[in-house]
Amino acid sequence: MSWIKHVPYEQARGKLLKLYNRVKGPGNNIDNIMLAHSLRPHSMEGHMTLYKNVLHHSGNEIPKWFLEALGVYTSMKNQCHYCVEHHFAGMVRLVDNLPRSTAIRSALETGLLNPVFDEKQCAALIYADKLTKQTGAMVESDAQRLRTAGWNDGEILEINQVVAYFNYANRTVLGLGVHTGGDIIGLSPNNSDDPNSWNHA
Repeated sequence: MSWIKHVPYEQARGKLLKLYNRVKGPGNNIDNIMLAHSLRPHSMEGHMTLYKNVLHHSGNEIPKWFLEALGVYTSMKNQCHYCVEHHFAGMVRLVDNLPRSTAIRSALETGLLNPVFDEKQCAALIYADKLTKQTGAMVESDAQRLRTAGWNDGEILEINQVVAYFNYANRTVLGLGVHTGGDIIGLSPNNSDDPNSWNHA
């Protein structure tokens, strides 16, 4: 599951069990990235609060499939196979068009973003690439390029937060050796209208 110990669902008690019951999927399955937090339940709670509000909240204006695509692209840049597979599967469900999803994955893997993505989307992906790989080189003109491409400032914040979240999640996974074994790939807390709904379905 990972390089550190974890508490299985069956052995969880107290706050940890309450959190597991909030995040679990079918058959009491807990994603390995959440199991990795089990020795410090408060960090799991923080992780899920951030994840839910950044990616699965009705206050977002950018379509969720594209936020997922940004997450997949960021994860590819960090070579985080775990997050790539989970969130690509989630994106496939949202796009609901397998040829389109296959084309998206190919574009993200090769970096040949046109013509799969439009100019506005390409600007967001270029921003994600730079924020991930050249964080200290970010300048105000990077945000201005997003405005010029058609994103408003609230949407720029959404893009920034999704990319920042995935960099955090990728480092959690890669730094603790979390793998996909035993996970049900592609589940997520999709009830965007209820910030407190964390169950994975």
